[in-house]
Amino acid sequence: MPDVTGMSSSGVVRLHASDNVVVAARALPAGTKIEAENVVALDAIPFGHKIATRPIAKGEPVRKYGQVIGITTEDIAPGRHVHVHNLAISTLRSAAEAKSVFQSNQEPRSFMGYKRPDGRVATRNYIGVLTSVNCSATVARHIAQAAERGGLLGEFPGVDGIVPITHHSGCGMTGNGEGYDLLTRTLWGTAANPNFAAVLLVGLGCEVIQLSRFKEEFGIAESEHFQSFTIQDSGGTKKAIAEGLERLKAMLPMVDHAERSEQPASEIVVGLQCGGSDGWSGVTANPALGNASDRLVALGGTVILSETPEIYGAEHLLYARAASPDIAEKLRGRIEWWERYTALHGMEMNNNPTPGNKAGGLTTILEKSLGAVAKGGTSPLVDVIEYAKPLAKHGLVFMDSPGLDPCSATGQVASGATMIAFTTGRGSAYGCKPSPSIKLATNSAIFNKMRDDMDIDCGTIASGESTVEQKGVEILDYLLDVASGKKSKSEELGYGDMEFVPWHIGAVM
Repeated sequence: MPDVTGMSSSGVVRLHASDNVVVAARALPAGTKIEAENVVALDAIPFGHKIATRPIAKGEPVRKYGQVIGITTEDIAPGRHVHVHNLAISTLRSAAEAKSVFQSNQEPRSFMGYKRPDGRVATRNYIGVLTSVNCSATVARHIAQAAERGGLLGEFPGVDGIVPITHHSGCGMTGNGEGYDLLTRTLWGTAANPNFAAVLLVGLGCEVIQLSRFKEEFGIAESEHFQSFTIQDSGGTKKAIAEGLERLKAMLPMVDHAERSEQPASEIVVGLQCGGSDGWSGVTANPALGNASDRLVALGGTVILSETPEIYGAEHLLYARAASPDIAEKLRGRIEWWERYTALHGMEMNNNPTPGNKAGGLTTILEKSLGAVAKGGTSPLVDVIEYAKPLAKHGLVFMDSPGLDPCSATGQVASGATMIAFTTGRGSAYGCKPSPSIKLATNSAIFNKMRDDMDIDCGTIASGESTVEQKGVEILDYLLDVASGKKSKSEELGYGDMEFVPWHIGAVM
């Protein structure tokens, strides 16, 4: 990945010696002379976009990060803008070597977390109001809102809040198969996240996801940490809300008694996300987050890389880092599943980047993927898991998921992520409950424009004010502070109640 410790004073950034394009570090008017590359811009080059530094014939590969990001659809002269009008996806891949930057002899780090009875460690202390079906979503929201608006939490300062976990399914579906299994394990995985000290499960009563079956399948028993009921058995909406409030009153004292204590950094699980990406994502914030990920993994912690369609074209980099051939094969199996899945629905894996990504300078999924993989740093890939399945190993883990950020993050939380680290260049507005999300801006312009939403400015890497390594240290320090109770920007804004988005597979009937 890029070595961007020394930025060019001529307004462009070269990411690798073998590249035939550079990235504009500011908007370059046509006629701008780029001394470092001995090139004159023949077109106006927007901020974050690519400019050719040598002649590239039609059908030849374009290289960025030292990797192929596509092939040209026409001859391109030095100084020309390289983007969607002259660059297409390619099946070419460059050779990849496995290399790890960090050693395991990092100085021990700790944070102030909640040690749960099962030994796992939480970063927050919430109560969840989980729904089995869309039909109980309104009641769940009314229960949570009534508790907070009625001042019920005022007596329990140790409780971070009451979070309604609602969704749009649970009925009108078959009661078996991949879609059912995926939804139910996402629901219970989220409820079982250590950041929830207690959970109230609310159903309607006649839905496909029956509460009795749900509890039996996951081995759940009623306790002070888990309660369930249906609206129909309660006697309707008003009585269900009243019952829900009474059950919360019984749970709150127990949850309030939880106290933070010093815990090793190895207990932190971070879900890695990027959304609203731009041409700087793979240059600044993603490599910086990757550096922080390596540091956390070296401390024994866990990071979850996801969004399978957004590693497409860069999967060979992860194959090279797999801890065993079996793990590489598991990842290959998920890539092949997505190829079949998209073909079945008349789509292709290059239907991403989005319009916003393209406006920010990203042209093909190969280019976006090479930058996205950088979030995972250089640590060995120790496991590949399916969406929302529980983690079994510490280290860098890949979880299969769609590229839709809220959906992917939902799966990470269900798998056990107690924090989310989210990079953005266009200015994504995202937050998460129960797992706090921090926002890393890829460029200083968006950081300054959206200061209330952004936690860390990684644009200083592009300006030469800081290095990837320095930002990696800053990100890890901030993660530990937030894990210890400091509120992230998205928490201060109240984000998280609407971001539960399970992956929907299967027919709606």
